[in-house]
Amino acid sequence: MRIFTIGYEGATVGEFLAALQKAGVERVIDVRALPLSRRPGFSKSPLRAALEEAGIEYVHLKALGTPAEGRAAARAGRHQDMARIYAGQLELPEALAQSAQMLDLARERPSALLCFEREPADCHRTLLLDAVAPNVEALHLFA
Repeated sequence: MRIFTIGYEGATVGEFLAALQKAGVERVIDVRALPLSRRPGFSKSPLRAALEEAGIEYVHLKALGTPAEGRAAARAGRHQDMARIYAGQLELPEALAQSAQMLDLARERPSALLCFEREPADCHRTLLLDAVAPNVEALHLFA
């Protein structure tokens, strides 16, 4: 099994959709705790609409997002703190359940984990996959 990841930082909705379509992604799994964005088109409702229009399903798994204190640590460049905080998040019952759901969804059809950060090494998507799916092939897309 493989799971794609994609960050929309610096991308337009058109570029984002084109990258997903080129890779054959059929489902986007939004792993943001807060599916809001200052970038036009990337908040939950308009993003869902654009994806559905492109024939791509949208699923939001909130419990797989980084909690507020982890986001603050990441913004401050304290990546070790962010990783520690996020590891704690993944131990919560809701996150355990949504991790299993994420893997089931990715087995059903080609899926991409979505977050803001362009570089997967700077994003919790990589921490998530390393923690819950270490043997899954991760393919990082760039819009």
